[in-house]
Amino acid sequence: MKHKLIVPALLTVSALAFTSCGKKSESAVGATDTAAAPDTAAATSAPAASGGTVGGVPLTTEFPPELIEGTPKPMNVPNLVQAPTKAPEFLVPEGTTLLSKGKTVTSSDANPIIGDLTLVTDGDKEAGEGYFVELLDGTQWVQIDLEKSASLSAIWLWHFHSQKRAYNDVIIQVSDDAEFNTGVTTIYNNDYDDSSKLGKGADSPYVESRFGLLADGKGAKGRYVRLYSNGNTSNEMNHYIEVEVFGKSL
Repeated sequence: MKHKLIVPALLTVSALAFTSCGKKSESAVGATDTAAAPDTAAATSAPAASGGTVGGVPLTTEFPPELIEGTPKPMNVPNLVQAPTKAPEFLVPEGTTLLSKGKTVTSSDANPIIGDLTLVTDGDKEAGEGYFVELLDGTQWVQIDLEKSASLSAIWLWHFHSQKRAYNDVIIQVSDDAEFNTGVTTIYNNDYDDSSKLGKGADSPYVESRFGLLADGKGAKGRYVRLYSNGNTSNEMNHYIEVEVFGKSL
């Protein structure tokens, strides 16, 4: 039987203490309130979508401060993309908004080991204590209910990022079916060996950073967004700090 740990909401990072692993104003498309103003160019190695909608407007968000602690374990992952040094650039259709803030989150692990599922859409992206949810080992998912179907422009995802690590089998799917049995669109998949049995993906594994993963929404339509992972290179658990879903409600 699992026992939920209560973690104090501190601003310092203590990743080593757990051997694993966050509130700001709602982000806006084209806003100027990004945390790192100089970081506006896309890094060539950034594990993120590039380009986006021709003639669109820049997608921006707030970034947490960088704070790396501990010695990472070896990351023996093929084609691993290193952490970017600058924020990615991505264009989205005018009128795109943040749809996920404060929305209901469910999970394959209904009783997280650490934290609460509400942390996934609360706006906090810090990697310290009290800002992340830890799920069991194996392939697990978190799912966001956008409350109505939407056309998606981008999904911005933060796993635990205060230690250099890569999460396995990162897969993002969209559907109007809450059970994901029908009408499922996969917009991102870096499971190169199909270990999670959801199909092999062509996207590259990547090292976590404060810039997160920016995935192209590709105009996929659906009410629910489901994100998978299967442990990481530091331990077998799954962690989520924040997920931002951008698009237009239909």
